[in-house]
Amino acid sequence: MGKEIGADNPQMTEQAPWHTMSIEETISKLGLPEDLAKTGLSVDEAASRLAKYGPNQMTEKEKVTIWQRIWHQINNVLVYVLMTVAVVSLIQAVTTPENDTTNQQFTASFQVALIVSVITLNTWIGIYQEGNAEKAADALKNMLSTDARVIRGGKEIMVPAGDIVPGDVCLLGLGDKVPSDLRLVSVSNMATGEAALTGESVPIDKQTDAIPVADGLEPEQVPLGDRKNMSYSATLVAQGSGIGIAIATGDFTQIGTINRLVNQTETIKTDVLKQIDMVSKYLFVCICTMCLATFLTAFFYSDTFKGKALPSVNIALVCAVAMVPEGLEAIVTLTYSYAVKVMASQNAIVRALPAVETLGSVTVICSDKTGTLTQNIMSLTAFVTSNARYKNNVDAADRVPANFVRDDTYLCERAVLDLKKKGADIVADGPNNPAGRRGHNPSNHFTVDSLHTTENPEEAAKVAHPEEAPFENGSSPTKDWIQAALSCGVLCSKCVLGENGGRTGEIGNPTELSILRASYFAGVDIENLKTECPIVAEVPFSSEYKFMATIHESSDVPDDKLVAYVKGAPDRMVKVCKYQSKGGIIGDDAVEEINADYWMEQIAILSSHGLRVLGLCRAVIPKDSVTAGENLGQEFVNGRPEGAWLTMVGLCAIMDPPRPECVQAIKEAKGAGVRVAMITGDHKDTATAIGHMLGIVDEKFSEAVTGPELDSMTDDEIRACVLTHNVFARASPQNKIRIVKALQAEGQITSMTGDGVNDAPALKAANMGVAMGKEGTDVAREASEMILADDNFATIVYAVKQGRVVWDNLRKVLLVNTPINNAQGMSVLFGLLCQLPSTPISAIQILYSNFICAVTLGFVCAIEPAEDGIMAIPPRRVGKRIIGRFLLLRILLGTFLLTGCVVGSAVIVNTVYKDVEEFERLYKIRATAFNVLDFGAISVMLSARFAYNSSVTPKVFQGNPAVMWSCVIVAVLQVLLTYVPGLNTFVFSMKGMDGLGWGLTIASMVFVFTAMETEKAIRRSLKASGADTDDREGVVDPLPPVDMSMPKGASKLNLQELAK
Repeated sequence: MGKEIGADNPQMTEQAPWHTMSIEETISKLGLPEDLAKTGLSVDEAASRLAKYGPNQMTEKEKVTIWQRIWHQINNVLVYVLMTVAVVSLIQAVTTPENDTTNQQFTASFQVALIVSVITLNTWIGIYQEGNAEKAADALKNMLSTDARVIRGGKEIMVPAGDIVPGDVCLLGLGDKVPSDLRLVSVSNMATGEAALTGESVPIDKQTDAIPVADGLEPEQVPLGDRKNMSYSATLVAQGSGIGIAIATGDFTQIGTINRLVNQTETIKTDVLKQIDMVSKYLFVCICTMCLATFLTAFFYSDTFKGKALPSVNIALVCAVAMVPEGLEAIVTLTYSYAVKVMASQNAIVRALPAVETLGSVTVICSDKTGTLTQNIMSLTAFVTSNARYKNNVDAADRVPANFVRDDTYLCERAVLDLKKKGADIVADGPNNPAGRRGHNPSNHFTVDSLHTTENPEEAAKVAHPEEAPFENGSSPTKDWIQAALSCGVLCSKCVLGENGGRTGEIGNPTELSILRASYFAGVDIENLKTECPIVAEVPFSSEYKFMATIHESSDVPDDKLVAYVKGAPDRMVKVCKYQSKGGIIGDDAVEEINADYWMEQIAILSSHGLRVLGLCRAVIPKDSVTAGENLGQEFVNGRPEGAWLTMVGLCAIMDPPRPECVQAIKEAKGAGVRVAMITGDHKDTATAIGHMLGIVDEKFSEAVTGPELDSMTDDEIRACVLTHNVFARASPQNKIRIVKALQAEGQITSMTGDGVNDAPALKAANMGVAMGKEGTDVAREASEMILADDNFATIVYAVKQGRVVWDNLRKVLLVNTPINNAQGMSVLFGLLCQLPSTPISAIQILYSNFICAVTLGFVCAIEPAEDGIMAIPPRRVGKRIIGRFLLLRILLGTFLLTGCVVGSAVIVNTVYKDVEEFERLYKIRATAFNVLDFGAISVMLSARFAYNSSVTPKVFQGNPAVMWSCVIVAVLQVLLTYVPGLNTFVFSMKGMDGLGWGLTIASMVFVFTAMETEKAIRRSLKASGADTDDREGVVDPLPPVDMSMPKGASKLNLQELAK
């Protein structure tokens, strides 16, 4: 795929701050003639450069072959044990004489077939469920352009995008995908959509002039959103056209940098998988020890096998088969798969099964703000008049005036952090700052230039004559009042409201649309109002003067009059207003002289709470003062001879409100010991205000920290910072990576959300990357472990709960499966020590029990619902072992109970039927031991259903429909295998049981269940006295050190800013 990334690639050393250079300097730096923009490269020069720089393609990560995948699945010590047993059994089957009457040949052959089937099934499951590691890079490649228009040899031609080289002159038109990173040399009303790369939803207007670098900054620190003379590979031309010179191709484009970082990131095995690998190694040692002990016992001690080498080896291998948990891997996968299915039904789509377990240990959730914690719909939350404030229910679904309620206490004071600030400082930290968010064009067109408040803000904020307001405090205004008060926001707008007041089909600026939406849900007929008040003339909006005005006919004024509506930046509106409407009432008799200090302080108050503010004004003018269809200039509003002349009706306070369900979700997360941090590109005051509403900002985490402040911190400082702050404002993708690494360095398990291409490295770096399903890019989704189909934070909290359920269920699966396997192996050894005629259970019985218990009883534990109080305990400690002290105690208890019952029942049957022929007696022993084992396993499963609570209750058969089904299936199969002629003797080496056998089976069930429940009762008593029965202070695995350094190439992410 072209030149390999490295120092020998010319693009590695020829990179330059192209955005700070003039067009002439750019061409000179590329070593090309001055008339390049007209003639382009020659055909020979293009071919030479293609050989020098390589094709315009991104380097692919080496893919894993199917043979490598198979090896990865079978490279396991327990698989080696099974393979050894299979080989020995095959040899035994081949060497056994055909006239053998002991069915040894059939048993050995059947054993080989079962073992091969087990290995094949587990390998297939593992390969099928392996993650899609290389798909992120594939998604990036799919974003690239396929063809490009270039000038070569003075002619305009089409070439494959892969043939673009540095120095090519590329032509761009509406809808084109930019083929490489370009330095623009000519633009015509051009704007490109860079949302996938930068997160900025608004197309970026382009220019050709060099970008100046602010004092104290390096050229590389200029945000990508401010590099308006550049266009980047894979972005789209949203309007206009342009010409650009290619300055970077392939891996050296901005999107190529992301590709390298995605490919650099290695998939990390989850804690549980690592521990299961470790358990496998311990089991291997135990299996080898037990096999050796069994061989020695058989060869030197057993009357039946003494001195017989091959039979003794066979008995040892039976012990190995018994202790290898053949079904464990399948049931662990099933546990994950079931959790994934449950989570998908709640809009949490998990892409890699083991990631479910990670969710249960998450200690910090780092979430985007817009659309995840908030609704991603700008909404009018408050309307302030001269003597009252009205709160709007932004979550209302009904179209009624009651959505507005007068509440004079709502946002009536400055936010605590801004009590002593000057008005200008409040604006600088809030959404009305004309600078916009870090690295972005401001999407709020009506920003405040300066806000000069009085020395006594409390006095200025006092409302004069609140009793004269048209509606009492706590009551709702009428629809007519709402329509009259907000008519300026409705008529002085070219926005189109979406279908049924929603976002589908809406057109226009989100801030302006919020007023239309509030009016619509208050019952105002928007279209009818526009019809009754047709527009006559207008002053178009301009960012220079930050207002727009429209002139309308109206039946509310005399025929020779028109109504002028002006909507704009509130500080500018106050300056051009001479009057104010009393309580928002429209009419000549409801006008009074404006109190400018009051309005300026209200702007400061609303801004301090992170709200965008718009001023609504009106005036009545003579009809002959304007001409129909006239495009008026700004002087119509702010250049009149009489100076200030408008009437201030009210201030609209607008924000993207929190999702209602997120407040409860965050509260639940806190109760579960999980911190919630908000990372946003928005302003500090806005982020803090939303944090207060959501409960993220509290006494412990009272302040926000900004991206620029993080940039200036050392690694140690940022590690301290992430433990004391929950809100990170004006953050960049590079900040995201540093936040993740700092949290991990402090021992935190971190979940990180993201939606853009530039978020992919941070998603990879996090323990749990979460991508947005609705608003996110394919690259972000492929780089994540989980996708939110509804982009809702509450879904993450639900997923965390399910992650805890998975951890609990995995422990329950181990509690059920491990004692069964251990008891089978130990029964073989202790059966020989007790001088039984042969092993109390045969190899076929062992393999059957392993599978039937895993598939049925293990399945019950795999799909257990959450136990009560699961979200009332802290996350499990990082590095906590899945088999802790108390779980190990329970496993050992279950092992000894089952082993004692199996061997004890076999000894009893052997004693009672000592006069029966040895072959017949062995079949009776195996029938009893086989049923005691599997029915005893049912007792273990019933006790394991509840980790602490007693299972001596009817609830033990409730809440999980698989409980009854599994018990019935195991019992019915046991009866069939025991009594069906041929199947019992020829395959399973046993005969039907009599009353003694069933008596021993039932007694063993009761004994095992009672003993297991007694242990739980003792543990509950210890827990009540304050003992650590959760292994919270027990043995934990040491954490590997976290490398705080940024991945190679990640420094460029400082240029790719975050919208959310």
